[in-house]
Amino acid sequence: MPSAVEDAPSGPWSAPNIVGGNDIARPTITKPTYTGSLEQFNYNDLTPVIGREFVDLQVRDLLKASDDVIRDLAITISQRGVVFLRDQDVTPTEMKDFMLRLTTLAGSPESSSLHVHPLTEEGSELGDQISVISSEKQAKGGGLTHQLSDASRLASAGWHSDITFEPVPSDYAMLKIHTLPATGGDTLWASGYEVYDRLSKPMQQMLEGLTATHDAKFFLDEAERLGNPIRQGKRGSPLNYGTSLSAVHPVVRTNPVTGWKSIYVNRGFTKRINGITRDESDVLLPYLFNLVTQNHDAQVRFKWKKNDLAIWDNRSTWHCATYDYVEARAGDRVASLGEAPYLDLSSTGRREALGL
Repeated sequence: MPSAVEDAPSGPWSAPNIVGGNDIARPTITKPTYTGSLEQFNYNDLTPVIGREFVDLQVRDLLKASDDVIRDLAITISQRGVVFLRDQDVTPTEMKDFMLRLTTLAGSPESSSLHVHPLTEEGSELGDQISVISSEKQAKGGGLTHQLSDASRLASAGWHSDITFEPVPSDYAMLKIHTLPATGGDTLWASGYEVYDRLSKPMQQMLEGLTATHDAKFFLDEAERLGNPIRQGKRGSPLNYGTSLSAVHPVVRTNPVTGWKSIYVNRGFTKRINGITRDESDVLLPYLFNLVTQNHDAQVRFKWKKNDLAIWDNRSTWHCATYDYVEARAGDRVASLGEAPYLDLSSTGRREALGL
């Protein structure tokens, strides 16, 4: 198969204090300035650390808003981790249009667009860039839940960040739930900023010199089992193609929108920490995973209602669905691609940046 990047440079990002990244997937801006345009809207912070819910804010109206408003929303999502919008009257096409504008104004690389999931069927009714999240697909053994079903009966085994197995993973993701049970099916998010800040200084410094391997080769088996060939062409970035479904990223990465450091490993896709022994990796990874799952004060739990919508920053959060229902649950997800993950050694943690 010919390379999807044969005409593009793919070397590391050469800049002072930068570790990792890629020259063709660099952010176009960093640390954009919040203008205050969202202060006209009512909102509630759901916890001190993570989550904000806006009242009476519609994506359809935001599509007509100024660039300042959209950029301020991106900054808010990146700072608060996840933003919730209730009762949205918005189509999948409008969701795609909005996500493209959001990621562009937040500074995504010119080479990045919306992600095409490797398991998306050719000719999908909603288009390549919409992922249908449904209990029906899960019942057939789809996605991460099937991979984990043979390994664990712990609900916390499902914590992950989206598509970290790609060389250029997701910056933002948006999910609208349109079908749901009367109770159950909540989603939880956790803050990667807070997990980083809870590490001791020596542990932070050690992890900042390490990378980790992220892998989703189980999708190859799933594609064969379901009869859907893996999408091998460009999946939203010239660096995301083929069947390797594997990438190496810094264990600590900098979010370019906030300039804050976050832990960037997850139970769903991270297989090992590189540069240390397997035994050492097998000690460190579960410890980092436990910091996510066992610190409920670094999490927010959202109870969905019909047509509610969430937008989150995958660079500095994890999320986990709750499979405690038997009725139908379904929604549409759009994920945009950001930069190739990097660590800016001059960046700081969230608490230090905010003087907490």
